[in-house]
Amino acid sequence: MQLKPAGGGCGPSAEAGFTRESPPATLNLAALLAAAWPAAAFAADPVKIDSGDTAWMLTSVALVLMMTIPGLALFYGGMVRKKNVLDTVMQSFAITCLVTVLWMVVNYSTAFTGGTPFLGGFSRAFLQGVVSDIAANTKAVPSVNSLAPTIPEMVYMCFQLTFAIITAALVCGSFAERMKFSAMLWFMGLWATLVYAPIAHWVWGPDGVLNSGNDAAWVHVLDFAGGTVVHVNAGVAGLVAALVIGKRKGLGTENMAPHNLVLTMIGASLLWVGWFGFNAGSATSAGLQAGMAMTVTQIATATAGLAWMFAEWAIKGKL
Repeated sequence: MQLKPAGGGCGPSAEAGFTRESPPATLNLAALLAAAWPAAAFAADPVKIDSGDTAWMLTSVALVLMMTIPGLALFYGGMVRKKNVLDTVMQSFAITCLVTVLWMVVNYSTAFTGGTPFLGGFSRAFLQGVVSDIAANTKAVPSVNSLAPTIPEMVYMCFQLTFAIITAALVCGSFAERMKFSAMLWFMGLWATLVYAPIAHWVWGPDGVLNSGNDAAWVHVLDFAGGTVVHVNAGVAGLVAALVIGKRKGLGTENMAPHNLVLTMIGASLLWVGWFGFNAGSATSAGLQAGMAMTVTQIATATAGLAWMFAEWAIKGKL
C-alpha cells in the first residue's frame, strides 16, 4: 500500500491527509526482461555451418583418403613378391574409384538415411537432396546426421566415403596375390553394397538396429570411429575370403619374402598420420573431443610400436 498526500492540505489525521491507492500489479520478471532485451535473445540460436569444424573435416577427408592411396597401397605392395607389386597397389587404387561411384549412387543413402532397422532408404540415391552451404542457409533440406550439424552434409558424406573405401581395401590383404583383378572388383563391389552399407546403417543409421542414439535399438552400440563397422567388419570379411580361397600355393616351398619393406614402412607411416583424420575427424568438429582422440591415437600407436619392437627383440634377439 502506498500513501499519497491528498489535495486538501495536511491535517493531524493520516486518514484525512492521505488517500489510499490500489496495490500495484504482481511483479512479472519475464515481462521486465522481455522489455529490456529483445525476445529473440532468449530464443535458441539455430545451428549454423561452422567454418572451423568444416575446415577440420575437409582436412580429415584428405587424411583418411591418404590412408588408402598411397598408404595402404604401399603397405601391402611392399609385402608381396616383386611380380605382384603392381597388381597389389592397383587393387587399392581401383577400390577407391569403385567404392566412390557406388557410394554416390546408392550406398551412402542406404547407410545413413532412415528406412528400416537393417537398411536405409533411397532418399539420398545419386546424392539427391544432399545440401550445400547455400541450401543449408535456406533450410531447404535438413542433414540426415544429427551428430554433425555444424558441417555441410556433402562434407560428411565425403568423410564417410573414405571410411567405406579403406574398409574395402583392408580386406584385400587377406587374398593378396591370390585373386584375379576382375574377380576382385566384382567381389569388393558386391561386398561394399550388400555388407558394408547395411552394417554401417545398423550402427550409424538414424534407425539402425545397433545405433546407440536409437531408443528402439536392440543393442546400443557406441562406435566412435569404426571399430565395429570398419575393423571387425573388414577382419571377418578377410578371414572368410582366406578360408574360401584356401591355402596359398607354394607356401613353404617357394620364396615368398616381401620384396621391399621400405615401401611397407612408408605405407605404415602414412597410415599413422592418416589415422589422426580417421579418429579425430570422427568427432565431426574441431573441439575437445577431437583433441582427445588425436592425443590417444598418437600415444596408443607409439606404445603399440614399442611393444611390437621389444617383443621381437626378446624373441628373436634383434629387431
